[in-house]
Amino acid sequence: MTEREPVRVVRDDELVEADPTSGMLRRRAFEVPGLWAGQVVTDPGAVSGWHHHDSNSSVLYVVRGVLRLECEGVEGWVDATPGSYVQVPAFTVHRESNPGREPSLAVIARAGVGIPTVNVDAPPPPHR
Repeated sequence: MTEREPVRVVRDDELVEADPTSGMLRRRAFEVPGLWAGQVVTDPGAVSGWHHHDSNSSVLYVVRGVLRLECEGVEGWVDATPGSYVQVPAFTVHRESNPGREPSLAVIARAGVGIPTVNVDAPPPPHR
């Protein structure tokens, strides 16, 4: 019989700062082969640096505040509010911001085996 791993609980004060990108604070709860889980907090008025998540697909669940996402080559943005899920495909260059008046908080689950976060230079503006 194979020895099983125990169920683990990670409390808020045990989260580890991870994968820095300017303008946001990511904290990791778990990282095992093929899965990264944690949260991101973005202060009001903050705009993150441009980045992607390599070959990982990310899903965010917005707990509070507004999470605004802009993507390379796409004019405009999308806003996600509490109760919304956001899916960011692998290799999608994007940045996040918070146009609201309170810090935004989103829970992240990232599936794949690539580098969790790759910070990149700002892309050229989309063509009109």
